Amino acid sequence: MAPANPEVFTSAGRVRGQIENGVAVFRGIPFAKPPLGPRRFQAPVPPDPWDGVREAKEFGPPAPQAQLPAAPADAAAGQAGQATSADTGEWLTVNVWTPDVAPASPASTLPVLVWIYGGAYLFGSSSEPTYDGGRFARAGAVFVSCNYRLGMEGFALIPGAPANRGLLDVVEALRWVKDNIEHFGGDPNNVTVFGESAGAGVIASLLAMDKAKGLFRRAIAQSVPGTFFTPELAADITNAIADAAGLPASYEALSQADPMHLVDAQMAVAARMKEFPRWGGIKLTVTPFSPVIDGEVLPRSPWRALLAGAASDVDLLTGHNRDEYRLFVAMDGRLGNVTDDEATEALASFAPAPDGPVGYRKAFTDADPSAMYELIFSDWLFRMPTLHLAQAHAASGGTTYLYELRAQAPAGPFGACHALDVPLVFGAMSEGMGAMLTGGDPPADFVALGDLMRREWLSFATGGDPGWSAYGTEHRTTRVYDLQPDVLSYPEETSMHLWERHLFDALGLSA
Repeated sequence: MAPANPEVFTSAGRVRGQIENGVAVFRGIPFAKPPLGPRRFQAPVPPDPWDGVREAKEFGPPAPQAQLPAAPADAAAGQAGQATSADTGEWLTVNVWTPDVAPASPASTLPVLVWIYGGAYLFGSSSEPTYDGGRFARAGAVFVSCNYRLGMEGFALIPGAPANRGLLDVVEALRWVKDNIEHFGGDPNNVTVFGESAGAGVIASLLAMDKAKGLFRRAIAQSVPGTFFTPELAADITNAIADAAGLPASYEALSQADPMHLVDAQMAVAARMKEFPRWGGIKLTVTPFSPVIDGEVLPRSPWRALLAGAASDVDLLTGHNRDEYRLFVAMDGRLGNVTDDEATEALASFAPAPDGPVGYRKAFTDADPSAMYELIFSDWLFRMPTLHLAQAHAASGGTTYLYELRAQAPAGPFGACHALDVPLVFGAMSEGMGAMLTGGDPPADFVALGDLMRREWLSFATGGDPGWSAYGTEHRTTRVYDLQPDVLSYPEETSMHLWERHLFDALGLSA
């Protein structure tokens, strides 16, 4: 029988977890030094070793952030089991769920899944209840989640500091996994990274990063956002936030500022993005942050990198939801209330060449302003970037699987909206975002769909085959997750053709 408080050796010292529902859980293990003081805005470095045994029963504090707007109460910071103060700066921690609780296991062969949370590069924490890894561990995998820096701390382009520190945090967490996961029963040579929304943007970035090579074998990217910035745009955004904070946009000034003061400034700018027309289409979004194509940490956009074969040795499973942007329209209370002027502005900002807005209006003649607004945002922000990532990877010879989620949320007017895949895959439908979308007690066929998705994610992580044929540029095989799941040719053919000449790349300042 496994001990009630299992202990495991890591490269920095021993940690003590606990048994929960039949699996061993270890929380809040540092994978890097606190990024404060002289480490502020710097690349992560391994933590200092400790003597004795470190208790690993509580989540580490989340990176500095505002509360997610309209977040359910139990999704807010300060939830049970999570440290409520970030004063120590111990934001960079990992958590492990494992069924292999024997510390001296003779064989570490379990597949490893590493979860990267989303949240517009502004919000998120591995301690959110939805991200409990117990179901994956009970199914025979080692599940890992990690925190990474957000907003100004993780993604602002600051003079004298490395770009994309949030990405570098995830790379450092993956190095920790590579060095330590066999002590938790996992196979360090069979690691799958998976994430949704901004987390999928992080994963798309990892596929293009030299620093991430060899740290994972497979990737699952759920609803990949198409927003990546040029240094010029990112620097202009930093200047605007520094100005809102009443500070010069210098390393010296920003590194001395209280992290929450910078959070307040970045949220103030996020609330008035439309005042910055030079930011192009970004001004219509909810976040002033995205990964920066800086030429060093992130040498080129994921689509260019994959097309050139940068990750052809990594198996990729990627997909999107049918009604991606409906979540944001609904949470804004604007379903059915979008004006023609607003739809026209979105089309002018996002519709691709050669036909632009005219092409959309011809292709979707029955769409009213609300439907058109939702369509163009869904395509530009998530659906077409995801499709193009799959196409680029397949074209370079990489093994690629594509899916679309079409099942509708059981609660509210959300349809098959953004983030619905998360409670489905985790089976967490009674709390947080899951409860909002599913009502907390969804019908049995919806629960069964989530169980199927999780099994297919696990099958992919274990051996690279989720159970349907790979996507190819000629045969666009797509797994369609509905209450009656199927395998079809890619369903969003109209949008696919509208975007077929478009190249997703870094977004810059508008002329």
